[in-house]
Amino acid sequence: MAKPRRGESLELTIDDLAFGGEGVGRVEGYVLFVRGAVSGDRVRVKVVEARSRFGRAVIESFVSPSPDRIDAPCPYFGRCGGCRLQHLSYPAQLAFKEKQVRDCLTRIGGLGPFELRPILAAPDVYGYRNKMEFTIVRGNGDTPAIGLHQADRYDVVLDIERCLLQSETMNGLLDELRVQAGARRLPVYDQDSGEGLLRFATVREGRRTAEAMVNIVAATPDVEALTPVAEGLRTRVPSVASVVLNVNAKKAAVAVGTEEHLLLGRDHIRESLGGLTFQVSANSFFQTNTVQAERLFAVVEAACELDGHETVMDLYSGTGAISLLLARRSRWVYGVEVSAAAIVDAVRNARANGIENCTFLPGEVRHVLPTLMRDGVRPDVVVADPPRAGFHPKALHALATLAPARLVYVSCNPSTLARDVGDLVRQGYQLEWVEPVDMFPQTPHIEAVARLRRAR
Repeated sequence: MAKPRRGESLELTIDDLAFGGEGVGRVEGYVLFVRGAVSGDRVRVKVVEARSRFGRAVIESFVSPSPDRIDAPCPYFGRCGGCRLQHLSYPAQLAFKEKQVRDCLTRIGGLGPFELRPILAAPDVYGYRNKMEFTIVRGNGDTPAIGLHQADRYDVVLDIERCLLQSETMNGLLDELRVQAGARRLPVYDQDSGEGLLRFATVREGRRTAEAMVNIVAATPDVEALTPVAEGLRTRVPSVASVVLNVNAKKAAVAVGTEEHLLLGRDHIRESLGGLTFQVSANSFFQTNTVQAERLFAVVEAACELDGHETVMDLYSGTGAISLLLARRSRWVYGVEVSAAAIVDAVRNARANGIENCTFLPGEVRHVLPTLMRDGVRPDVVVADPPRAGFHPKALHALATLAPARLVYVSCNPSTLARDVGDLVRQGYQLEWVEPVDMFPQTPHIEAVARLRRAR
């Protein structure tokens, strides 16, 4: 294997995409990762990193572009760290994601044979997000820059005028916040000195209800300075139903506060999903693609095979979306969720929809499951939708000990899905099928639903 030197220019064909969306080419067996390249590209590249087993290169020119390559419509593409696949045709994106799921399950999980169902494509490939989080930094003059981090540069924020992944309503709110903050000369927080006010802004929109929310994260509870900003936002966008102030006085650069103040309207917005109405507050989790979430949950519901007599557990239940949808076809549902804010929303959502056969339990799954088992709760079906890190090992062990007849695993990370499903198979489960669901077009992220049955 000939290892190229750093700074060397060479020609290569891109024959694959890595999990993060980088192109993969080979020179006499040596692997080079090339950002911005797609399968089928013939490119001239410059090597910028040469390790013992792989290297990285940047594109100098195209010898012949891939037939799957398209022009990215976003002016920030290539600089913004958000969408990395806009230059790849949507059918090719779907094929890449489907292959990603298969490769992870086979290589990491050691699984097979199983049915990999065709990926569920998204009907909207732009404008689909109902939530976006933006960072606020100092701009030119009095007007702050509000935007997204540059690719691989957490210390650089691009001032985004219009993001194609969100609606024009949300873009209007982003623009008005920038105008209001500049006109009122509101100081931006400085990470080094700890001085200043504005830190982050999160924009939400109920796609079925048209209700909008802006969550301003600031370093101090300056309600007096920010209330006029909230009023300006509603003047620009009359559908604004909630503007809240979250206070994060700590150094940690996170868009979640330790206290919340209501600046305008309600402390939540409403969204409709699957025929139910959900109340979503500033810090609670809700699926960020409403239209595709409905289709994802339909896959989950079909996988559960409910006849109305089952006891169901919904692990990592969030604001209760899956729990409440399944409650309509179950005897009882137990939702387990670590976020206290999400539990409050879930209880409110159950009450608002007149659903009484749900119990929501706060706490970590690894702690709550053993307690439920000691109390004699034995579910027929378990649905799990863990975070990207997947199950905690103790939680996975508790789930295997619980031994439900049917298990439906919803994952946003094929690697941890493969790891956890592999462990479950070794503990007596059979993987029947997996269906990828594209929740996030233009990005490398992929959701998948796995259906398992107790084999012994």
